[in-house]
Amino acid sequence: MKKKAMLILAVCVMLCAVVIDAANAQPTAAGRGDTTRGGATRGNTGRGGGTRAMGFQAAPPGPPAPVPPEVAIPRPTEQEVAKMNEDIKKFIDSYTGTDKDVLKKYTSLISVQVPRDNACIRPTTPRGGQHDTFVETAKNGDFDILFLGDSITYLWTVGEGDMSGYLGGQRLFDKYFGDLKVANFGIAGDTTQGVLGRLQNGEGQGHKPKAVMLMLGTNNTGGATGEEIAEGIGAVIYELRKDFPDAKIMLLAIFPRGSGANDSNRKKCETANKIVAKLHDGKHVFFTDINSKFLKEDGSLIGFRPNENLHPIEEGFDIWGAAVAPTLREWVK
Repeated sequence: MKKKAMLILAVCVMLCAVVIDAANAQPTAAGRGDTTRGGATRGNTGRGGGTRAMGFQAAPPGPPAPVPPEVAIPRPTEQEVAKMNEDIKKFIDSYTGTDKDVLKKYTSLISVQVPRDNACIRPTTPRGGQHDTFVETAKNGDFDILFLGDSITYLWTVGEGDMSGYLGGQRLFDKYFGDLKVANFGIAGDTTQGVLGRLQNGEGQGHKPKAVMLMLGTNNTGGATGEEIAEGIGAVIYELRKDFPDAKIMLLAIFPRGSGANDSNRKKCETANKIVAKLHDGKHVFFTDINSKFLKEDGSLIGFRPNENLHPIEEGFDIWGAAVAPTLREWVK
């Protein structure tokens, strides 16, 4: 194939995006909440911090949430797509090179399509349990710092951990934050779309914290790309800025996971981290990457459960607390 035709084909391939149904149902955690020392509100998802199936029909996700331009995936308009496809067809129809028959044969494969729908930015509807407890805390609680995220955050205020036998971070929470007023809005299994739904349905209204620590995104790796996860995190940051305009937000890089540097989900998280780092403005949003503290030279993890390489154990919570507590304390003086 001549160089010109090959160049055109290469450009077309780069412009094309495979359209895939991306609306994957995400499990939600449920359970009652209680209060721990230091004013921290936590949820109880049942013995061992696991989740309990509710057996309900999940509500359809909401419309895409606003996303900061720094992390937005470029999406051409329908008019732009139509114009580009028209130009590609005109080129193929007018092409007279020796490979014209090949180009015409595969014309249907050479077209520009918009990126697939991103489930990470479509808020899901929260249901009962911990969410209800957090809404009540948001309405009537007194806290200066909000911990927000999934099970990694939830475990900060769990002592016994789960059935694997590893301890949660309660002892280290008492060490680093026990004298502060902290609300822990972490829910096991949650995603960017789940946190968006929670904030929009009561958790982002009411009391205004002085500081927010966000750890989120690892549960989106199952069906999303790093770029899509970054959009989801960006949508959460956008919502937090709207809900808590005076708060300082510590946006933590998604913690490393997996047994080594080549773990596919770790790579997705690293891609997302590079993108969301652009949200750092040094005034309201502070991207904070402490991941190197959790890594050995060979890429294996320090302070995480060796059987699943995802959740911190006490050593990991100690590393985490020591890295962020001074900054959070300074913010709430």
